[in-house]
Amino acid sequence: MKYVVWIVSALLALAFLFTGGAKLLTSTADLAATAQGIPVILLRIAGTAEVLGALGLILPAATRILPILTPLAAAGLVVTMIGATITNLIIGAYPLAVQTVVLGLLAAFVAWARLTRQSVQPRSRSAAQDDTRTAH
Repeated sequence: MKYVVWIVSALLALAFLFTGGAKLLTSTADLAATAQGIPVILLRIAGTAEVLGALGLILPAATRILPILTPLAAAGLVVTMIGATITNLIIGAYPLAVQTVVLGLLAAFVAWARLTRQSVQPRSRSAAQDDTRTAH
């Protein structure tokens, strides 16, 4: 189960980095042309949330520095995907709505796993101090 959570987290992080990064790096004119009436600022906000969520899925758990942020990031991505699903249904983008539902369910799985059985314990202070002692 431990490996499944890490694999799902990594794949989700890649997906959200890609989609969020595209929303942030695409020019305003190009984004507006494909936005189907959605305000560009809303897409930029969603892109920022997706990139930050992607980082939050991996970095806190991998470094064991504030690992509680990983399930919080996953839960934030669930909320983001709920909003994306509603938006996609309103504009009639049903295949995209299915995609956002799947991403939201996978993010919910990571949040659940990281809050229960597969939680990551924070670094102990003594281990962190040992790391700094050996580095010098």
